[in-house]
Amino acid sequence: MLRMRNVSKVYHNGTVALTSINLTVDKGEMVFIVGQSGAGKSTLFKLINRKELPTTGEVWVGRKSVPDLKKSEIPIFRRNVGMIYQDFKLLPNKTTFDNIAFALEVIEASRREILRQVPAVLELVGLRDKGKAYPHELSGGEQQRVSLARAIVNRPIVLMADEPTGNLDPETSWGIMDLLVEINRRGTTVLMATHNKDIVNRMRRRVIALEDGKIIRDEQRGAYDIES
Repeated sequence: MLRMRNVSKVYHNGTVALTSINLTVDKGEMVFIVGQSGAGKSTLFKLINRKELPTTGEVWVGRKSVPDLKKSEIPIFRRNVGMIYQDFKLLPNKTTFDNIAFALEVIEASRREILRQVPAVLELVGLRDKGKAYPHELSGGEQQRVSLARAIVNRPIVLMADEPTGNLDPETSWGIMDLLVEINRRGTTVLMATHNKDIVNRMRRRVIALEDGKIIRDEQRGAYDIES
């Protein structure tokens, strides 16, 4: 599903973001990426969804060599790689329905497909009655659910979540985690970067720890810290 071989990323100013990353994630896994700010988590995600190019090494998603994608192939590729963020990134002047529909409109989905897919993901994330609401009318947890619905409406094979619970209270955070587990159960590979020790320690999924751009730990049924 996801393979990285000898991947390094050095920015133009000399900052070394990642060094000699070797990583394989199988289809259907749910993996936590942990580490302090600046450890390389966000850069790792940017290499996977082709926001950045590696300085050296190989990045594969499925059968696609990500760095070798042609410019015209990138939008199609990104349909298969969903992304949710800590700050939701919703369009403030669009309703919940239209925020989700936007992800389908950019790939020129038919109106019939939009009217079929959007209500289905609204149902999945528990927002069936919020389709006409604008972002400012929703709670933080509801906004993150909209963000999640938008990320999965194209049925991606990989979903990356960058600190998705960072702005949420504990109870709301667990609601989002329940959704991510359900999405994973349906077959989507989930990668989640997080500082939330409680979630990682209670979930006991695979944990990959980064430090100074290097993988220092990769364990099944892991915890946030070695001591945990």
